[in-house]
Amino acid sequence: MSLQSEYGSTSWELSVIVDHQYEEEQKEFGIRVSGDLHIGGVMLRLVEQINVSQDWSDYALWWGQKNCWLLKTHWTLDKYGVQADAKLLFTTQHKLLRLRLPNMKTVRLKASFSSVVFKAVTEICKYLNIRRSEELSLFKPSEDSVKKKKKKESKDPVIEDIMNLDSSPVISGSLASPGLYSKTMTPIYDPVNGMPASATITWFSDSPLTEQNCKILAFSQPNCSPELLAQMYQPRSLIEKAKLNSGWLDSSRSLMEQNIQENDLLLLRFKYYSFFDLNPKYDAVRINQLYEQARWAILLEEIDCTEEEMLMFAALQYHVGKLSSSSEILDFTAEGEADEVAVALSNLEVALEGGKMDKILEDITDIPKLADNLKLFRPKKLTLKACKPYWFLFKDTSIAYFKNKEAGHGEPIEKLNLRGCEVVPDVNVAGKKFGIKLLIPVPDGMNEVCLRCENENQYAKWMAACILASKGKTMADSSYRPEVHNILSFLKMKNCVAAPQASSDPDSMDIKPECFVSPRYTKKYKNKQLAARILEAHQNMAQMPLVEAKLRFIQAWQSLPEFGLTYYIVRFKGSKKDDLLGISYNRLIRIDITTGDPITTWRFSNMKQWNVNWEIRQVAIEFDQNVSIAFTCLSADCKVVHEYIGGYIFLSTRSKDQNETLDENLFHKLTGGQD
Repeated sequence: MSLQSEYGSTSWELSVIVDHQYEEEQKEFGIRVSGDLHIGGVMLRLVEQINVSQDWSDYALWWGQKNCWLLKTHWTLDKYGVQADAKLLFTTQHKLLRLRLPNMKTVRLKASFSSVVFKAVTEICKYLNIRRSEELSLFKPSEDSVKKKKKKESKDPVIEDIMNLDSSPVISGSLASPGLYSKTMTPIYDPVNGMPASATITWFSDSPLTEQNCKILAFSQPNCSPELLAQMYQPRSLIEKAKLNSGWLDSSRSLMEQNIQENDLLLLRFKYYSFFDLNPKYDAVRINQLYEQARWAILLEEIDCTEEEMLMFAALQYHVGKLSSSSEILDFTAEGEADEVAVALSNLEVALEGGKMDKILEDITDIPKLADNLKLFRPKKLTLKACKPYWFLFKDTSIAYFKNKEAGHGEPIEKLNLRGCEVVPDVNVAGKKFGIKLLIPVPDGMNEVCLRCENENQYAKWMAACILASKGKTMADSSYRPEVHNILSFLKMKNCVAAPQASSDPDSMDIKPECFVSPRYTKKYKNKQLAARILEAHQNMAQMPLVEAKLRFIQAWQSLPEFGLTYYIVRFKGSKKDDLLGISYNRLIRIDITTGDPITTWRFSNMKQWNVNWEIRQVAIEFDQNVSIAFTCLSADCKVVHEYIGGYIFLSTRSKDQNETLDENLFHKLTGGQD
């Protein structure tokens, strides 16, 4: 070792371990440095001493003792606080990661271990051609689910079947984007039937993704066996669901900082249930993965649904699986090449007609109204009659009700402003029950009102008006009629009355009903009974195109009362017992941990501010009208809850620009925190 006097009293020997990708063993090097040497200079001296000719551009210094990357190459060792006792690791920033997608397919690809998770997910989604990456994040599997699988002592073939995508090149610190579109940004999938366009086959020749891999990402996988479904972890209570939600990674820290190692298994999931701009023209992969996440949520009973809804979901799954396995759909060499100019002109024509219609609607001075006899029910009030008839008048964004039609010109009994309210369907088509549940914000929570309609058409009109009113829109909006049509189509799908052409012999059909419903229903009914009922429900959607069927499934999933709720066990300030906190895209719900009943609801639209006391790990939120709450999170770190709230508020600021660049600084400002 050289004498210190030869280099000056301010220099010392820094120990750096080199994680060489072409060698199995790590080597340790000692380089002479001083505190005023910048990080770039350290790496330069290190590479000169290693004396190996290769591309070092993806390498950076990792300080394990401080659990941080030294990425600011212009900073000096003194500024970072690196001293003689430090041991640094010179390693690649992009490492292999096993990523299980929502369709339960596992891929192996290179991900950034040095970027914050938000940016790493953006790179991954860009590579996999999933737009709106801000809706997704990475999830670490819980120990509970792993333990259960170990007890079964069986390997999950879905998990073990890994698709390797690790041959992708790294360009300027990010993965090269292969694209599922042509170089003129024309989608390779027909927006109606989901059929790939043959004109873009040559685009895949320069892509790390093969045609087969593209099929796996954009089309549904074969249904799993009942035995495999029974082995998968199913949370049985809200408490178990709350414990599972602690696995979300911190979006404002890197994978390495969260102790994720190379080749670890992580789940890529839609974290924020605020899906924006689902466009079949651009979102073949995104729609499919979202459909798959919804499908597994239904099958594993992560969200409750009625028997009627379960049969509808099963029929849609059967239909999607039938079309996805069709050689006609999966044939990349299908004839009938799309004319890009004709498609562009068609889209322009639709856009111009839509703009013309919007202009006409803007000129309407008399906003449409609804007036009809409905029944009213207030669950929280003890009344002798369950439902009482009134004359209802819907105008602008408000509902007023009167004793009868003759009293409609006077003062109403009550007027309900629906702007910002929660609209929940309460429908049983077979039982002729068409209810609309309205959760209207009030200072101390939510005021629940239920409306009962007489038939499907009446329900569709009033339901569509309520949905638009909750968003601050009137029936003059151009989306009112399509909304009515969608609701009627949805009711038709739920109507499981056998059609004349329905198959009377389920055995003659290639259907395994236990693959399409949750285990609860396979125990309740025999396979032949389930198969017959699924085939009956399928007659209502037999002519539906593939992509539309997936979108219908997603819409039906979104209409479930518990959709989008993420649960956490919390202790509210001043309370002596634990409660559940449900976080949705537009509200917070305090839930009784014993009964599962909602206690109080707070809307994000009424939120003034929120902050975290990082010393005692307590979240405090202020709402309008001097309403404030504070709680500590028991099932996860308070940072997770803080990020959920900030994430949803961030998503509400998105524009409709498909090519917009997300403001990462705003995301980190809303979701970041101090440890």
